[in-house]
Amino acid sequence: MRKLLLHSCLLALLAYSSYGQVNQTALKPELYRPQYHFSPKAHWMNDPNGMVYLKGTYHLFYQYYPDGTTWGPMHWGHATSKDMVRWQEQPIALYPDSLGLIFSGSAVVDVANTSGFGKNGQTPIVAIFTHHNVKLEKEKSDKFQYQSLAYSLDEGKTWTKYAGNPVLPNPGITDFRDPKVRWFEPQKKWVMTLATKDRVTFYSSLDLKNWRKESDFGQDMGAHGGVWECPDLFPLEHNGKKAWVLLVSVNPGGPNGGSATQYFVGDFDGKRFKPYSAKTKWMDYGADNYAGVTFANTGERTILMGWMSNWQYAGVVPTSPWRSATTVPRTLGLSEVNKELYLTSTPVNELSVLNNAAASVKNLAVKGQYDLTAKTKNDSGLFKLDLTTQNTNDFSIVLANEQGNELVIGYDKAEKSYYIDRSHSGKTDFEKGFGKRHTAPRLSTETNLSLTLLVDAASIELFADNGLTVMTDIFFPDKPMTRLFIKSAAGITVTKLTYTKLTSASQAGL
Repeated sequence: MRKLLLHSCLLALLAYSSYGQVNQTALKPELYRPQYHFSPKAHWMNDPNGMVYLKGTYHLFYQYYPDGTTWGPMHWGHATSKDMVRWQEQPIALYPDSLGLIFSGSAVVDVANTSGFGKNGQTPIVAIFTHHNVKLEKEKSDKFQYQSLAYSLDEGKTWTKYAGNPVLPNPGITDFRDPKVRWFEPQKKWVMTLATKDRVTFYSSLDLKNWRKESDFGQDMGAHGGVWECPDLFPLEHNGKKAWVLLVSVNPGGPNGGSATQYFVGDFDGKRFKPYSAKTKWMDYGADNYAGVTFANTGERTILMGWMSNWQYAGVVPTSPWRSATTVPRTLGLSEVNKELYLTSTPVNELSVLNNAAASVKNLAVKGQYDLTAKTKNDSGLFKLDLTTQNTNDFSIVLANEQGNELVIGYDKAEKSYYIDRSHSGKTDFEKGFGKRHTAPRLSTETNLSLTLLVDAASIELFADNGLTVMTDIFFPDKPMTRLFIKSAAGITVTKLTYTKLTSASQAGL
């Protein structure tokens, strides 16, 4: 038995590429290993942290427990990429210390060296994170979370924790965490957006070390089904005007159960955030995009990645030796519908490096069932599907395999909603709420309906109407979903359909 286990471990090591991905055909026990989403080689991961771009490299830090596949004492894991698609796992960046565990936070490139951490012309990357003091928590203190700093002078390779930590002590709020910091150019200061139990609190600083409270937002707005977490504040332009978007993750209380991320659009003057609307809006209506935040230092682009799981079942999903992955990176924008601004999310263009063979068809009439399986001939189950239709009758896209597993993605005309149904998608019995049908409103009023689907080994991401409605769901089929059907009882005409086989990140560009 020991020889067999050793042999399996060696196979696992050989199967990994330099990007932390794995060849699915080489190692069957890792059937669910993402092929073009980042996942750690082993052990537990949750929230993405400290995402930053510097000198041609994207840095992804993330909540990581290196000693197990369920949540444990948090570290900051680290991975780097030149294109946000092919990731190289790096040594752990931040370890727990006497001040506590290393919870979520952000990182900035301190170009002007406002912090004073830079030396000999070296530009510091400064990480701002929550220290979680387990000892104080056990003593029933309400001050066991506070904000601290670490800095790197070698482009993220090694880190030094600031001797003056914590830089923002806890005023007596049990949930006081997840600092997201950005530079606010009009007032030449740093702004911190912090989750403070049932609201967001804004702080400002000139040097990242000394912080002043500016204002609170959200106690009586938005969804409050659970604690507020992982906020992010950033500007976006629409029709030549700037608006500010505030993301707030909430757990539980999502529109389809468990964890989800809401957002507000409004104005920010460096002190207060004022929303244009009191309406509750969701960035992603699927069950599996949580704690998403944006990269720092990306110029005109605003790029987000989220944790592709849900606290409702993250610790029991049937994957090994790792748990969790990130969503694909997404470009954020704004779109106006009925004089109201909505956040849009679309896959970054860099994902095109995964494109393999593609096939297109125009003016395809579908009444009943249309089988695409023979035309696609895709044993891996990895693909991108772009579809446009002008008549919006009910229709569904069905992913299936010979085991009888089915994942159904569709549009319900009567409800004017999209849905993903994973009730028969494979393994669902590990958690009673997993195998359900999730729905999302169609926000667009356009006649044309467009969909983009991104399918990996165990996930699907739906981008509808140029990213106005987005859904992300994970699933666990018994074998890859290699069959594909379009169904419509009333009948639809697909104006254009393009099916693109995708290769794994480890093989992309070869």
